[in-house]
Amino acid sequence: MKKEEAKKLSEQLVYKRKNLWLSLEGENVFAYAKEYMKFIDRAKTERLAVDFLVEYLVERGFKPLESLDRVEKGERVYITRDGKSLVAAVLGENLAEGIDMVTAHLDAPRLDLKPYPLVEDSELAILKTHYYGGVKKYQWLNIPLAFVGTVVKKDGTVIDVSIGLDSGDPVFVISDLLPHLDGREGDFRKVFQGKDLNALSASIPATEPGEIENPVKLTFLKLLNEKYGMVEEDFYSADFQLVPAFEARDIGLDRSMIGAYAHDDRVCSYTALTALADLVESAVPSRTTMVLLFDREEIGSEGVTGAKSRFWVTFIERLLNLSMIDEMYSIDFLLERSRMLSGDVAAAFDPTFKDVYDPVNTAKLGYGIAISKYTGSRGKSATSEASAEFVGKVRALFNRKGIHWQNAMLGEVDKGGGGTVAKFFAEKGVTVLDAGVPVLGMHSPYEIISKADLYETYRAYKAFLEGDDV
Repeated sequence: MKKEEAKKLSEQLVYKRKNLWLSLEGENVFAYAKEYMKFIDRAKTERLAVDFLVEYLVERGFKPLESLDRVEKGERVYITRDGKSLVAAVLGENLAEGIDMVTAHLDAPRLDLKPYPLVEDSELAILKTHYYGGVKKYQWLNIPLAFVGTVVKKDGTVIDVSIGLDSGDPVFVISDLLPHLDGREGDFRKVFQGKDLNALSASIPATEPGEIENPVKLTFLKLLNEKYGMVEEDFYSADFQLVPAFEARDIGLDRSMIGAYAHDDRVCSYTALTALADLVESAVPSRTTMVLLFDREEIGSEGVTGAKSRFWVTFIERLLNLSMIDEMYSIDFLLERSRMLSGDVAAAFDPTFKDVYDPVNTAKLGYGIAISKYTGSRGKSATSEASAEFVGKVRALFNRKGIHWQNAMLGEVDKGGGGTVAKFFAEKGVTVLDAGVPVLGMHSPYEIISKADLYETYRAYKAFLEGDDV
């Protein structure tokens, strides 16, 4: 075969990924990224993320479902669950014919405070923590941490607490052992213990040493009481977290990337919800469209705010009822007619650690939304694996819309793996495929994404929710 013939044949037959930066309109990419960075800076917890996104929805004509006695075609509605999960929908021509959904999760790896976290040791007040989700514990040492959360005080008053996010606030730090004295050896997972993740919180005693027990702890409680009216017992009815106090920043001289805490998975949450809100408000979609944003994914989706719960199913049942559709009995049939993109981040290829990846089947920064036909580990355990038919339809949609997509797996075989909420929807009959933003440094306090992938994921979710022949 001649060189020119082989080249032409290669162009016809060989799959080639393309770098988005060579074809995207940079102005739109950077403008969208700027707004996303405002969100990710504010959304340090799942509660703060829900607060931000509810404000965003209300500004764009969405109404809380509980405020309505009836819903019409084209209605924009939402619900929240315990301030930590959010579901929003735009009613289509016939709800009973199925729903096009994008789901993601709002929780992220972090350090939760223990029920009674405050202790004094050697005239230092420290906050004891219990890590949440999969973390490398050493990454949380000697970085600035913010104390954020919600407390229900003994009189029933609900108070939001935030210390460390504003530029003038103090922060909290888990100190590490200096290298001069650190002779520890062995597996880092054993060297760094969860019980040692204790954050410095105060050092000034309230009185002379010996006059009362734990005088530095008392100083901390006094300051907390002055600011928020809290007493120590209130810690027990609180959701308090220590989260990185970093601001989102541009990464690279070309400003092509974003470094921030909790891209996983607030980046898919933001792109999905903005895609839903940007559907043409005056038009009634042919199919009902929905975005579901859950809590608890990082620890198995347990609890009433996780994907395993029924609150989102109840939401659909209420929509059927308020739509005057006499098909309450057919929720299972409706779900079997529904389609979903499970929006969760993918592992991006890191050239420093090539041996843990299959480069042909790993997402790269700047190459578009990452599609994972299956996730799981150890022989595809705990995966929902999308059908060839549905993958083909999504692929055709993205190609038709000019959306850059790429194949993704979470590491080489037997090197790692992981799951998403997709399997819980597949169990209920929903046709589902994983698709999200590639991330470097996943589960670290400062993850990295490409602005191009961020914008392309928004475009992909919007195309899917528009229901164009999927």
